[in-house]
Amino acid sequence: MTSHNMTWISYPSKSQPFTSPEEIEAIIASQNIISRLMHCYIAFFVPAGLIAGICILIIFIKNHMQNKRASLDLLFLHFTISNIIMIFLSFTVITRPDYLTATHLACSVLSFFFNFVYFNSQYVFISTLLTLLLERFPPRTALCRATQRPILCAGLVVTYTFCLSLTEAVLIGTDNYHLEAHCQLDPLFAWPEYEIVKFTFGFGIPSLLQILCFTVLWAKEARAGAAALWQHIGAYPAVYATGAMMFMCRLFYNIMILFRTALKLQRSIGTTKNELLMNIAEIVMFCESCASLVVILCFYKPFRDEVLRVIQKCRRKTRANNHLERSETAMTCQSGSQ
Repeated sequence: MTSHNMTWISYPSKSQPFTSPEEIEAIIASQNIISRLMHCYIAFFVPAGLIAGICILIIFIKNHMQNKRASLDLLFLHFTISNIIMIFLSFTVITRPDYLTATHLACSVLSFFFNFVYFNSQYVFISTLLTLLLERFPPRTALCRATQRPILCAGLVVTYTFCLSLTEAVLIGTDNYHLEAHCQLDPLFAWPEYEIVKFTFGFGIPSLLQILCFTVLWAKEARAGAAALWQHIGAYPAVYATGAMMFMCRLFYNIMILFRTALKLQRSIGTTKNELLMNIAEIVMFCESCASLVVILCFYKPFRDEVLRVIQKCRRKTRANNHLERSETAMTCQSGSQ
């Protein structure tokens, strides 16, 4: 693998001398769109995602202390922590339509942590699918038995994603680490191999595994005594809804990553429209991280039941307090009339 000189690359909105009115209007419109999307994300998705994530953590700790853990709880905890970290890293979009200014080294460190949680959430979800798949089909191999041990699965996923993230950090490039640049979590100045590896191991292979899991689930006959297919899917709607949402959002994101790679190979910086679409794809992926936590909290039965129980308890307390206040008011009125 040869080193690449990426000093020529820059964002279209930061490099082109805009002279014609059409170009100026295009850049203003692009900046308005990305600014509005950023504000919507920060105002609606971030609070919802963080509240859902904190609720999941509290419920898990409570169930753990009461020894009421379900088989998927640890995997969902792992997935939740990854998405919470992703939400915090997404605060880098607050400066949009501008970009963070950081050294190449600092930007590489940010990218390492971003890739770690990106890969981690993807492969933890695959582990969750395998766990559900094995509920319908009896385990026969050591690999199948291993997937029934959530702690072992989590350890393997963390090790694998750490190696992938380290590889991506190397592919960002080690030259000019002291220079300052406009920084995204997927650095623009990364080598083309960076995006190719990210697409392959962060979307291509996981998507194939996900399709394989769904194919086996639909095509293979379940063991005797197993629940019907629709009952099985209905018992875990959070997993399948999250999978569909992750696939659609990350498909758009990865298409834009590959398109950016094509521009790099052509030694072109692209247009402001290309830059806008990449920014939109990044925010859409961050929205998916927030929405996934909300879906898990609302549709995963152990978490949903706990939330409903707390809501019902609060309603009873409110009704009791209202009843007590009315009784005290009635007694006061009777005393005053006497």
